[in-house]
Amino acid sequence: MSIDIRLVRIDDRLIHGQVTTAWAKHLDLNRILVVSDEAANDPMRKFLLEQAAPAGIRAHVLTIQKTLDIFSSMLLNGEKVAILFTNPQDVEKLVRHGLKVPTINIGGMRFVNNKRMLTNFVSVDDKDIESFKYLSEQGIRLELRKVPSDHSVNLMDLLKKESFL
Repeated sequence: MSIDIRLVRIDDRLIHGQVTTAWAKHLDLNRILVVSDEAANDPMRKFLLEQAAPAGIRAHVLTIQKTLDIFSSMLLNGEKVAILFTNPQDVEKLVRHGLKVPTINIGGMRFVNNKRMLTNFVSVDDKDIESFKYLSEQGIRLELRKVPSDHSVNLMDLLKKESFL
């Protein structure tokens, strides 16, 4: 038996309404892992994120290293899991350490200094683009989609179309 990873999502809002309602129900999740060194090392943020999970779903906020340790320990065998990240660099680190995922969902990356708007809910900088290129080269499908009912848009195609690559 192994971990049943049902969603890998990049969304800098982490656990919020769309994840806790649409995705959790659609995917029949029983566990959400937030992988963020920053959030895991902020006790208040960690507490609030863990409390934001809907009834019946356990949420954990973990560092990248703790996530690697848990995946190698088989602690989550049989669990139906969503893994949430704030940025593609953290996903890349886990993939480089053996995380196998067919698809990464990009739900939201806010506009801040030095980022360029790709869509009204996704902004990227050069580091993001480099990580997305690496992930795509590993055969991982990168899709833009806020909720399950939305049309899936191929991120790499959009980056090329908008001349970001």
